[in-house]
Amino acid sequence: MTPRLRKFALTVHVTSSVGWLGAVAGFLALAIAGLTSQDAQMVRAAYLAMDLTTWVVIVPLAFASLLTGLVQSLGTPWGLFRYYWVLVKLLISVLATSVSLLQTGSISYLAGVAAETTLSSTDLREARISLVLHSGVGLLVLLVPMTLSVFKPRGRTRYRWRKHHEQLNRVNRTRQGRRCGRSRSPEKRC
Repeated sequence: MTPRLRKFALTVHVTSSVGWLGAVAGFLALAIAGLTSQDAQMVRAAYLAMDLTTWVVIVPLAFASLLTGLVQSLGTPWGLFRYYWVLVKLLISVLATSVSLLQTGSISYLAGVAAETTLSSTDLREARISLVLHSGVGLLVLLVPMTLSVFKPRGRTRYRWRKHHEQLNRVNRTRQGRRCGRSRSPEKRC
C-alpha cells in the first residue's frame, strides 16, 4: 500500500475498533440500567436502545474492525501470519464478532418483550444478567487487541522465521554470485 492509503486504512481501522469498544461500553451501561432500575420506563428504554445499538452500531463496527484489520495486516509489513500478536488480534476479533452475532437473538427478544409489556425485576432475569455478563466480558476481551496494538510484543511465528531465513539465503546466494562473477582469474571463480 502507498503511505497515504496505509494511513487512511489505519485510521479507519482504529476508528472502527475504538468505536466498537465504546459501543460495547455503552451497551454495558444500558444492560446494567435495564437489570437494576426500578423504573419501568427506564427498563423499557434500555432494552429498546440496546437492540438499536446492537444492530446499528455494534455489529457494523465489529465487521468493519475485522475487515479493516485484515486489510491492514495484508497490506503492511506486519502481515497476517508473521507475528503472534497479529494472529491473536485476528482470533479475538473473530470470536468477539461471533459472540456478538450469537447474542443478537436474545437482545432482540428482550427488546420485543420490553416494547410489548412492562418488565418486572424478576421477568427474564437470567437473560438480563446474561447480557450484563456478556457485555462486561466482551469489553475486557476487546481491550486485549487494543493493548496488543499499542505494545506489539515480540514473537515471530514459524512462518515468519521460515520466510526470514529464505530471504537471507536468497540474499547470500545473490551476493555470492556477484563475487564469483567478478573474478577474472579461473582459479578464483566459485
